[in-house]
Amino acid sequence: MVVFGRSGTGKSVLLKCLIRLMEPDSGEIYVEGQDVGNLDHKSLNELRKDMGFLFQSAALYDSMSVRENLEFPLIRNFDLNQSEMNERVNGVLEAVSLEEAIDKMPSELSGGMRKRIGLARSIITKPKLMLYDEPTTGLDPITAKEISSLILELQNKFHMTSIVVTHDLLCAKIIADYAIVLNEGHIIHEGNIDELVSSKDEFLQNFFSDEVINTNGRD
Repeated sequence: MVVFGRSGTGKSVLLKCLIRLMEPDSGEIYVEGQDVGNLDHKSLNELRKDMGFLFQSAALYDSMSVRENLEFPLIRNFDLNQSEMNERVNGVLEAVSLEEAIDKMPSELSGGMRKRIGLARSIITKPKLMLYDEPTTGLDPITAKEISSLILELQNKFHMTSIVVTHDLLCAKIIADYAIVLNEGHIIHEGNIDELVSSKDEFLQNFFSDEVINTNGRD
């Protein structure tokens, strides 16, 4: 599912509330049948093991190599021996086609490579739910299309549910089964991408017209 909306309308806040990096002002959030807001620390951490989060910046630890970045969530959350960790690390690097980057530092990676490594780290715990916050922001159009295709490929390979916040209409067209549009914190439209883009609704016409212009500008 793709989440659209103007800047400041609550898209990234929605993702952070789902994983309880932020607390909602009101209402309830259920993930896998569990009320996220009422979970104790241990139960919340157990739930988070089933959730991956790709931040806009990829949020890699600059002082750690790619290998160490990927091992970090495994060491924190699982009791794996080194052989098991190596298998997972090599597996996710193969999935994002960056096996050769295993001993590089984040500063040695391009923006697209950093996104791929961030994605690899997000899926290394084998999450059931992946949350993406602007996964193609700051990337050139070719790399953005590659990352979008990779998101779809990994979703199908690992059978994950994905929620993607994006302004990138091309990304949405590649990956989305369904989309919602937020405005001032409320869902005002929902449907598939073609339905939303071709809608006669004035807000949607203005929104997607602006998005196409902005995307072309970034190109």
